[in-house]
Amino acid sequence: MKKRACLAVVAFGLCFVAYEARWATAGAPTTTTYLVVYKPGPSWLQGKPIVEQPLKEHGRYILSLYVKGSLKSGGPFSDDAGGAAVFEAANDEQAKAVVAADPAVASGVFVAELHPWGLVDWARHVKK
Repeated sequence: MKKRACLAVVAFGLCFVAYEARWATAGAPTTTTYLVVYKPGPSWLQGKPIVEQPLKEHGRYILSLYVKGSLKSGGPFSDDAGGAAVFEAANDEQAKAVVAADPAVASGVFVAELHPWGLVDWARHVKK
């Protein structure tokens, strides 16, 4: 009886691993999600909150990424320490180009930290 239960658990585990592996390759998206963290750069106006920083062109640029469909989410940190954005790109090279083209990065108001982000679809793991 214990052997059967153990075998059933192992079989279930193998099925789950196989399913996850198949989903990761067969249903894999053609883009990668990236997280960019913006921090104050050398041109940041010290002592000024984020709303008083020269970020008008940055705002336009971020909006253009949203209109194109690549920006998924983003915004400033509420402690005036910068901000973050989540966007999709075809590869690392394209993602780096997106960040480098940001006027706030180019002007030095922000320095950017870019990371490919493996989002987890937690809803898939919830038992219903």
